Amino acid sequence: MMGPLVLAFDTKRASQAPLDMLMMKPQNLQLDATKFFASVSTGEEKPFDFFRTFFDGVIAGGTAGVVVETALYPIDTIKTRLQAARGGGKINFQGLYSGLAGNLAGVLPASALFVGVYEPAKQKLLRMFPENLSALAHLTAGALGGVAASLIRVPTEVVKQRMQTRQFYSAPDAVRLIVSKEGFKGLYAGYGSFLLRDLPFDAIQFCIYEQLRLGYKAAWKHFCKVMLSCVLALAVLAYRKRLTILSLFPKQARRELNDPENAAIGAFAGALTGAITTPLDVIKTRLMTQGPANQYRGIFNCVQTIVREEGPSALLKGIEPRVLWIGIGGSIFFGVLESTKRFLSQRHPPPHPHPKKDPTS
Repeated sequence: MMGPLVLAFDTKRASQAPLDMLMMKPQNLQLDATKFFASVSTGEEKPFDFFRTFFDGVIAGGTAGVVVETALYPIDTIKTRLQAARGGGKINFQGLYSGLAGNLAGVLPASALFVGVYEPAKQKLLRMFPENLSALAHLTAGALGGVAASLIRVPTEVVKQRMQTRQFYSAPDAVRLIVSKEGFKGLYAGYGSFLLRDLPFDAIQFCIYEQLRLGYKAAWKHFCKVMLSCVLALAVLAYRKRLTILSLFPKQARRELNDPENAAIGAFAGALTGAITTPLDVIKTRLMTQGPANQYRGIFNCVQTIVREEGPSALLKGIEPRVLWIGIGGSIFFGVLESTKRFLSQRHPPPHPHPKKDPTS
């Protein structure tokens, strides 16, 4: 919500104040409509503290990951059983929280590591790339975070999905039996398909989320500018005086998004990305849950077998619970993530910004 508009009248200097002051552009704000990707410059650059950014990301990512995984685990279980069922197999709706405890033991460090890598990588890349390539920075940072987290995610995902499909009933037994029957590499079954799904997913989801946030902020700033100009024009007609205005607009325009706004953007980004990557998720699930039988000889063989035996539509199995799960999950994850980041930043002493030099001076 915008605060009350404050106008300052100076009757003594009114005759000297140019009328174009009414249309004064907010200083230190750049919005270029010709740029394809959202880009906002505020004219000052905060110093980059790698360790603070990393540790704040670890805490925020771990918190968000645990909250969203606990809340939505039953939907994920149903999705996994739908994808693992071959042909017209029936779905078992019992034990929907099967494997949650063991999964949280992996989700916590994986989410923490992902965001811990993503946040400093994003900030570093945004400083390296020009503003109109901010999307590339977000894509790259998301992929880097995904690679780092995959070392923990994959064994966790293998154990979780084996338990969700009722192959095992406890995480320790699952790890012990998988290693004894399939070797240590059994914990990384489907690693290639996991990366094939998760790297695009992480990169696309975080890119969409960050670009939507930037675009939303830019739209809000433009709205503020239009409304401010309209109010000032009405004031001119009403008072027939020349006005000066306090530099209120930039303060309003640079506001941070609130929790409902972050949650809504996160839900849209998650649902869209989840729908796009469903075929990759089906392939990953089949490879991870096949066990020692090895009925698929790799990613391409898995695709060919599924299409030949079950039809192309089988690659979209579980899309409804997946979109629902990731859409709601994106809302919760990004809402909790931004809230935790804001809470942590408020506990730190404010950094001293380094103003950018004026190239014309």
